[in-house]
Amino acid sequence: MQPQQDNLQRGLEERHINLMALGAAIGVGLFLGSASAIKMAGPAIMISYALGGVAIFLIMRALGEMAIHNPVAGSFSRYAQNYIGPLAGYLTGWNYWFLWIVTCMAEITAVGVYMGVWFPDVPHWIWALSALLMMGSLNFIAVKAYGEFEFWFALIKIVTIVLMIVSSVGMIAFGIGNGGIATGISNLWSHGGFMPHGVKGILMSMQMVMFAYLGVEMIGLTAGEAKNPKKTLARAVDSVFWRILIFYVGALFVVMSIYPWDQIGTAGSPFVMTFEKMGIPAAAGIINFVVLTAALSSCNSGIFSTGRMLYNLAQQGQALPMFGKVGKNGVPNMAVLISVAMLLGGVLLNYIAPKEVFTWLTAISTFGAVWTWAVILVSQLKFRRMLTPGQVAKLEHRMPFFPYGSYIALAFLLLVIGLMAYFPETRIALIIGPGWLVLLVALYYLLGYHRQADDAAEPAYQS
Repeated sequence: MQPQQDNLQRGLEERHINLMALGAAIGVGLFLGSASAIKMAGPAIMISYALGGVAIFLIMRALGEMAIHNPVAGSFSRYAQNYIGPLAGYLTGWNYWFLWIVTCMAEITAVGVYMGVWFPDVPHWIWALSALLMMGSLNFIAVKAYGEFEFWFALIKIVTIVLMIVSSVGMIAFGIGNGGIATGISNLWSHGGFMPHGVKGILMSMQMVMFAYLGVEMIGLTAGEAKNPKKTLARAVDSVFWRILIFYVGALFVVMSIYPWDQIGTAGSPFVMTFEKMGIPAAAGIINFVVLTAALSSCNSGIFSTGRMLYNLAQQGQALPMFGKVGKNGVPNMAVLISVAMLLGGVLLNYIAPKEVFTWLTAISTFGAVWTWAVILVSQLKFRRMLTPGQVAKLEHRMPFFPYGSYIALAFLLLVIGLMAYFPETRIALIIGPGWLVLLVALYYLLGYHRQADDAAEPAYQS
């Protein structure tokens, strides 16, 4: 009998990873969450997204430096294991696994809500279950199937936003689609100024802005299955900042130029309003379809991420060994299966648990994202300091402005944590998040993971 294969297959092509990098930066947070963020900061929300984009760019470059040098499936969890210590790798891996479980619970529930717009008589849980089974099945076929569907999901979102930006620019400058009346950009400062709520408004929106960026780090998890990781990861990482500027700042610029910022969110999604302004009667249906694909995309990515992270934890001796096995399809089947099973419980949880409980679980996602990004930066600092000057010179994709870029990004993340503590509506995240980490530490010692040899650790530099 042939021994069980335990290595992932490199089935993700360059076009898959490029579109996944772009799709990961464009989520439901842009389509639906932008309205509430605009209320907090007004037109100055563009500053919030730009500042957050700079921090994300530095974080992704730190991740890229390590991932291109050592492309492994566990990504930042493995780097934390190697450069900080086994406990850090364990906490980061399990924290990220649970973060995506919680996020996917929200996404499959959202699918039910979106489908309810078209089929109001069908119970939402049927659509949520259908979405989970469909996305779960895709992740069992092969990694190439995941990459192919994610490619098309991302393409739908990208095409929609590009069409909206181009059409809006035509409306602003020439009045195309608006009866020949050019709107101009005076709405950006004519309703209380560009910063109607001052610096406080920008700070208030910052935690919501950063939550919208959750998922961009997932590109690191594709490293173990990319056909040409050094080339594709470098291109994907470098393009994150510009994609954020175009698709977040650019989209919000045209929306707030066409509509006064204080009217956005009072009549539905700002994207629906913009398409309606262009004279497209099916605007609501179009955007509903796009946010539906965005939710399916997030669920698809979440199942991929949780499966690979659980696989990596097993490879490090920090999860059951069966999760570290790969089937003939090149997929860690048991790791994916347990993640899908957890999400199946999440469908039920959304209907039997009080709304407050689900809000608390979502808060873990926010805290977990900041934890993951901070670990990436600390790992990169440790990694670089293990190298000699000659080894640093051989790195193919170095972190810019080292070490100051890493320190600036860490300081920014501390600011976000401080803002979450300052505002009552997000303070709960700083209770639930650390509590979850304490539980993980307790399990780490109770289950004896601290006694196991660190066989998965690798030298900082491999010539």
